[in-house]
Parts: sequence; structure tokens; C-alpha cells
Amino acid sequence: MRLDKYLSQLGIASRAACKDLIRRGAVTVNGSCHVKPELHVTEEDDIRVEGRPVVLEEFEYYVLNKPAGYLTAREDLHKKVVMELVPSSRRDLSPVGRLDEDTEGVLLITNDGMLNHRLLRPDNHVAKKYLAKVDTPLPADAKERLESPMDLKDFVTAGGSYEQVDAYSAYLTITEGKYHQVKRMFGALGCKVTELRRVSFGSLTCDDLDAGECRRLTEEELRALKGEAEK
Repeated sequence: MRLDKYLSQLGIASRAACKDLIRRGAVTVNGSCHVKPELHVTEEDDIRVEGRPVVLEEFEYYVLNKPAGYLTAREDLHKKVVMELVPSSRRDLSPVGRLDEDTEGVLLITNDGMLNHRLLRPDNHVAKKYLAKVDTPLPADAKERLESPMDLKDFVTAGGSYEQVDAYSAYLTITEGKYHQVKRMFGALGCKVTELRRVSFGSLTCDDLDAGECRRLTEEELRALKGEAEK
């Protein structure tokens, strides 16, 4: 990876600021300060900024505003995957949970396996809020039916929290994460979901990101998620 990109992804400074640091000789690679921003480096190189070693963090945490058209997977031979959008050279990062290929919105990416496990553990009841748009008007009893346990044949939902936006769209918050669950719940009402966006995962949102953009979690966001994972 380019030296300036590598440093910016480690949180040293913005990409432009990292280029300035390199050009004024504040960065050394394997003891040499005669380096350029485009120099390719790896985690094995001894990289220092103003004499202090750059240390790769044990864990990294990112939030992605997943666009439609990407698989929630680390790799695929034929389709685009969400990991292509994560600004990191690490090979051990993974999505937490799964969003369908055509579903957009909040997706947590990390290599912290324990946090991943705890956030997805069913008895932790981490809330996942979705905005669904459907092809036919929502029925008058939609709130009552979606907030009550719903038998979807292979499992019974715990019931969600429903907030209608207009005749064709509504927010639904669930604590499970079964395959196609939100689509199936609306399908049980006779409504086909035409667009689906996850607007929050626990306390985590991505309101500041355009579709396809990804950034590191702030310390405040990380503390909140870890608190939710320990309930």
C-alpha cells in the first residue's frame, strides 16, 4: 500500500497531511527519511513518524454505509463485496452480521471476534432498525401484527417496533437477524419490500456517510457498542 494511504488509515493524519509529513522528512521507513508518498510499504516495514514507531492496532473498527449491489462477504469470484470499500490493508477484517445484496445501510466491519460474537448473540437483543419501502399500501393493522410474535413457519419472531412513515414505507426495529427476516415480515402482510435500508445497528448509524463510504468508529461509538454487547 502507498505510504501516505497507510499512514492515514492508521489515523496518523489526513491523507494530505501525511503527504506533507513525508515530504518534509518527518517519516522514516526502515531508517531512511528519503521516502516519497507513493512508496509502497507493508506491515513488516519499520515506519516511524517524528521518531516514534507506527504500531498496527490489534483491533480495527469501521462503519460502512453499504450500497446496494454488494455482497456482505470477504470475497467472491463473481460479485462485488463490501470489503472492497473498507480503507484497510488488513486481511482479518470481516462484516458483523449480514445485509442482503440489495439492502443498504449501516454495516460494522472489524477483526474483533469477541465483539462480533457478542453483538450477534440472540440473548443480547441488539436492536436493528430498518426503513422499508413496499409495493402496496401498508394494511391498517400493520403495527399490531408486526409488533406481535409472527409465525414465519421456520421460526416465530419476537415482535418488532413499528413506525409508519407513509402509505408505502415504515421503520421496523427488530432484535433478531434471521435470513430475509424484515422482507418476510412485510411479506406476511401482503407487501413486497422494494427498497430496504438499515438505519442503525445498536447505537451505530452512518448518517454522515454517502453510500459506499466507510470510516473508522469514534471512541464514543466504540464504547457504546461494547456496552451494548455486554448487556
